[in-house]
Amino acid sequence: MPLRKHLRKEIRKRRNNLTTLEQLTAAKQLKHRLAAHKKIKPANHIAVYLANDGELDPCDFITWCWQQGKKVYLPVIHPFSKGHLLFLNYTKNSIMVINRYGILEPKLDVRSIRTIDNIDVLCTPLVAFDETGSRLGMGGGFYDRTLEAWYKNFKTNHQIPPYPIGIAHNCQRVDIIPSEHWDIPLPEIITPTKNY
Repeated sequence: MPLRKHLRKEIRKRRNNLTTLEQLTAAKQLKHRLAAHKKIKPANHIAVYLANDGELDPCDFITWCWQQGKKVYLPVIHPFSKGHLLFLNYTKNSIMVINRYGILEPKLDVRSIRTIDNIDVLCTPLVAFDETGSRLGMGGGFYDRTLEAWYKNFKTNHQIPPYPIGIAHNCQRVDIIPSEHWDIPLPEIITPTKNY
């Protein structure tokens, strides 16, 4: 655990040291890479996130999704089930609130919820990753819990939705993630210049 904590601190520092120009360039490259992705082209329901703490910003990609008529969903901290996420439809007119971590999320409205198994692609943020698909998150375990049932089924049925894709800057890749038993590996991680 101390190694994971140190790794989080180091990689967060790396991505926060990126210049504004580097961040903007990375966001544009990400949009083009995702728009050409074989899983995203046919997808109608895509979950993504709003960038925070130096994360790779998917806003250009979100705008592209809207232009293509794809529905976009953002994570919302579950109000009753601790450590879990809900996914709510996100539009230009969504009413946004700041959650307890200081991150914008759509105001909770049960009519806007889409269950995880009805989402085609789930783009997840991360702090660090390695080439095996292991990801290190912020430490809350939200995405690991969200993808736990999917992962159990994915081992036998690779077509089960959603298809999770980790999103990261190039500087977030490390040689090896010190994984724990609860960590959910991802089938793919995309940076501005490469698909892992």
